[in-house]
Amino acid sequence: MYQQKRFFRARRQPRSFNPSLLIQQLRGQSRLEVVAIKNDFANFPVAEQIKLNIKTKGYLIPTPIQDKVIPLIINGQDVVGVANTGTGKTAAFLIPLINKVFKNRNEKVLIITPTRELAAQIETEFIALARNLNMYSVLCIGGVSMNRQIQRLRQRSNFVIGTPGRLKDLEQRRVLKLRSFTTIVLDEVDRMLDMGFIQDVQYLISFLPERRQSLFFSATIEGKIREVMAGFLRNPVIVSVKTRDMLDNVNHEVVRLAGRNKIDVLHHLLIKPGFDKVLVFGRTKWSMEKLARTLIDRGFKATAIHSNKTQSQRQKALTQFKNGTVKILLATDVAQRGLDIDNVTHVINFDLPETQTDYIHRIGRTGRVDKKGVAISLVP
Repeated sequence: MYQQKRFFRARRQPRSFNPSLLIQQLRGQSRLEVVAIKNDFANFPVAEQIKLNIKTKGYLIPTPIQDKVIPLIINGQDVVGVANTGTGKTAAFLIPLINKVFKNRNEKVLIITPTRELAAQIETEFIALARNLNMYSVLCIGGVSMNRQIQRLRQRSNFVIGTPGRLKDLEQRRVLKLRSFTTIVLDEVDRMLDMGFIQDVQYLISFLPERRQSLFFSATIEGKIREVMAGFLRNPVIVSVKTRDMLDNVNHEVVRLAGRNKIDVLHHLLIKPGFDKVLVFGRTKWSMEKLARTLIDRGFKATAIHSNKTQSQRQKALTQFKNGTVKILLATDVAQRGLDIDNVTHVINFDLPETQTDYIHRIGRTGRVDKKGVAISLVP
C-alpha cells in the first residue's frame, strides 16, 4: 500500500461544493428534448472556401449555439451568447467574422479572452477556418516575447486575439490602435470577472469606436456581468444554450473515500479500462504539481498545468495531453477555463470545487458537443 503524502493533508478545510445533491436532482429529471437545428453549414451565406474549411475541420452539423448565433452575426447584430466552453461557441463567432473580413479587408476584429490557453486555442481555430483566405491574426498574450507581437501588429493583421493584461500593455505603448477595430468579441466574461480582469477590459473598451459590432459570451449573465453588458452592447440579441444541455452529456458519479487514502482511490480509478484521457482538478497549483509527480512515480503518464509554469511549459503540457503523449492532465480552477480539448473521457474532482459554478465549469471539459463523458467527484 502506498503511503499517503504529507503534503495532501489540509490544515484547514476550505469551503467546498459537494455535487451529490445536484447529481441526485439531475438523475431525477427527465432528459431534455433534442434541439431542432434549423440551419446547415452548406446553407450559411459565407464564402465557399470557408465552407470547405469547415468541412475539412470535420464539422458536419451546427451545434445549437452555432445554429442560432451565426445568422445573427452575419446580419451585423450585437449578440450575447450564454454558453459554456464545449458548445462550439468559438466557431460560432469565428465563421461569420472571417466571412465579414473576407468581404471587406478593412474590417478588424479584436477578441479578448481571460486566459493564454484559450487565446491560443482560438487562434488555432482561426488558422484552420481561415485557410487559403490570405487572412492573418496576431496572438497577444503574456509569457512570450512582446517584440514579436509588436512586429506582427505593425503588419496590420485583421484579427487580434489576446488577454486583457497584454492588450492593455500594447495599447499603452501606442502599438495597438483600438479605434481601428470594427468588431470586438469578449469571450468567457464571467471568468474575466472572477480573475479580476474586468477593469482592464473596460479600459480597452473605452478606446473602441462607437460604431462597432460587439459580441459577448459568458456562462452566466447575472450580477456584475449585466453592468458590463450595459456599457458594452447596443440592443443585443440574447442566445442561451442552457447549462442543463451540457450536463445531460455527462455521467455524474460520486466516489466516497470512507477513510481510504485519496491517492490510492485515484490510482485505482485511473487503471480502469476506458480512462483514456483524464483531467484531474485540485485546489492549488502546489498540490497538483506534487500529485503529478506522485502519479509519475507510480507509472502513470501525467503532467500538470498551472500559473507557476511558463507559457511554453503550459503549451507543451497541453500538446502532450492532446496528442496522447500523456493521458492524465492535472489542473487548478485558475487554469481550467482555458482548456479546450477534444475527447476527454473523464473529469475527476480530486478536490471538490468551491461552488456549483466551478463544478459546472470543470465538468464542461468532458461530454463536449455530441460526445459523452464521465465526471467523478471524490467525497470524504
